[in-house]
Amino acid sequence: MPDVNLNGILPPVTTPFNERGDVDYGALSSNIARYNETGLKGYVPLGSNGEAVHLTPGERRQVIETVKRAATTEHTIVAGVNELSTVTAIEAARAAADCGADAVLVVTPYFYKSSMTQERLALHFTEVADHSPLPVLIYNVPQNTGVVIESATIAALGAHQNIIGVKDSSGNMGAISETIRLAPEGFAVMVGNGGIVYPSLAMGARGAILGVACAAPRACVELYEAAKAGDHSRARELQNRIAPLSNIVTAGLSVPGLKAAMEMLGLAGGFPRAPFSPSSSADKEKIKAVIRKTGLFPEIE
Repeated sequence: MPDVNLNGILPPVTTPFNERGDVDYGALSSNIARYNETGLKGYVPLGSNGEAVHLTPGERRQVIETVKRAATTEHTIVAGVNELSTVTAIEAARAAADCGADAVLVVTPYFYKSSMTQERLALHFTEVADHSPLPVLIYNVPQNTGVVIESATIAALGAHQNIIGVKDSSGNMGAISETIRLAPEGFAVMVGNGGIVYPSLAMGARGAILGVACAAPRACVELYEAAKAGDHSRARELQNRIAPLSNIVTAGLSVPGLKAAMEMLGLAGGFPRAPFSPSSSADKEKIKAVIRKTGLFPEIE
C-alpha cells in the first residue's frame, strides 16, 4: 500500500467565508498556520465540515492549494472527493493530485441511495482507485448520506493496492471494530466520530479525522498520544471532556456551531455559506457553556 502517514489526528478543516459569502483564503491560511503548532498529523480540506458541497470546482481547487501551501512538508493532505458519479469522482481525484494532495477521501455516492447496493459501492470504489493518481480512503458518513458501506465490503476493498483506509464517521463502535478485525494488515481505519475516539484507538484504529479537532486540536492530539502511550486513565478523561463538545459542534449544531466554537477559541470560523446560516445567540451560549464545562480552555472560563 502507498505510504501515507495517517498516524494521528487530522481535522476536516472548515472553509471560512466572509459576510458576502466569498471564501476567505487568508483566514484559511492563518488557521493552518495556527494548527501547524498543535501536533496535528495533517489536514483534510473539502470534508463535510469544509462545506465542500457548497463550493464551486474552482474554489475546491483553491482550498486544497491554500491548505497545501500553509501546511508544513511534514503534514499529510487528504482532499475530500464528494462527487456522486464514478467519472466525476475520478476527475476530482486527479484535480486533487494536481493541487498537491497526498491522498483522497472519497464519499459513498448517495443520491440514488436505494440503489446503492454493496456490489455497486464496491464497483464504484474499485473504479475510482484504479484511475486515481492518489491513494484512496473510503468515507462512510451515513448520517449525511443515508448510505452505509458495510465492514465486509470495506475490508474486501482493502485488498486493492490503491485503497489504503477508511474514515468511518458512523459512530457505530461495533461496525468499526468489525472493520478493524476484517481489514488487511496496513489498512488504516480512521475514526470520524469524536465521541468514540479512545475506544476506537484501543481497538486498533490508526488515527482520527475529527470535526472537533478544528476547534480543540491540542486536546484531540493529547487524547491520541495518551491512548497510544497506554495512559488509559488520561485518555478516558480527555475522551469524556471532548465528547460533549464534539457532539454539539457536529451532530448538534453542525458546521455553523463548529465555526462559532472556533471563533470563541481564537480561530477564524467565519460565516457558513447558504443555505446554512450563522448560529443564533442562544446556540452560541449553549456552545460557550459546553466549552467552559470541558475544562480544556481556561482562557474562556
